[in-house]
Amino acid sequence: MKIHFISVLLLAAQCCLTPIVAAQPAAAPALALQDPAVLKSVAEQFLQAQSAALAGEVTVTVGPINQRMSIASCPAPQAFQQPGARTWGKTTVGVRCTAPVAWTVYIQAQVSVVTDYVATSVPLAQGQTIEQSQLVLLRGDISAMPNGIVTNMAQAVGRTSTVSLASGTPLRLDTLRGKQVVQQGQLVRVVSSGNGFRVSAEARAIGNASDGQVVQVRTPAGAILSGVAKAGGLVEVVF
Repeated sequence: MKIHFISVLLLAAQCCLTPIVAAQPAAAPALALQDPAVLKSVAEQFLQAQSAALAGEVTVTVGPINQRMSIASCPAPQAFQQPGARTWGKTTVGVRCTAPVAWTVYIQAQVSVVTDYVATSVPLAQGQTIEQSQLVLLRGDISAMPNGIVTNMAQAVGRTSTVSLASGTPLRLDTLRGKQVVQQGQLVRVVSSGNGFRVSAEARAIGNASDGQVVQVRTPAGAILSGVAKAGGLVEVVF
């Protein structure tokens, strides 16, 4: 009887020691990764749209993107540039995503603009009035040059250079001064206009000014006015 009782106890123990397996939660699906080629295409399309108004042959080249970059796939990535960034030459384009995961990447790019530009065909002295015979049209990538390159001879003819220029130097608008239309001490006609009135009188110019520049004049009564210089010794004052 004792042996039989022990067997029953062992059998009961085996039933109670059956292992209990806890249910494991299902693994979350992995997020799809962003295709770098899509980012490159978004940046390229953005720069092409931004440079569409530029004159000349425009070529957009987007730099390489790290193929091992691991960011979540975005259904609508958006390209942008920082305020004040150049849209030509060497530049940087940002591409960002807001959902389902927010991220931002920056991509280097080059926008080349090949067009005609104006250069000197002879050396020019500072203050020398520029004639068309002293200029030549050349062709090149102006994106590699400073801002304000002159692309039309009409922008330079009749103006004076504020610096001495060697032959073959590209002209820049910020180094050119317009022909003076008002000179210091000159008797000018001041035209004042406002809401419902227009008055003209004579005054004496206090300084020199090119067409479109602001100049001060002194009236016979001693009042000092500021106006815009115009051709023919005219100064316009708007109230």
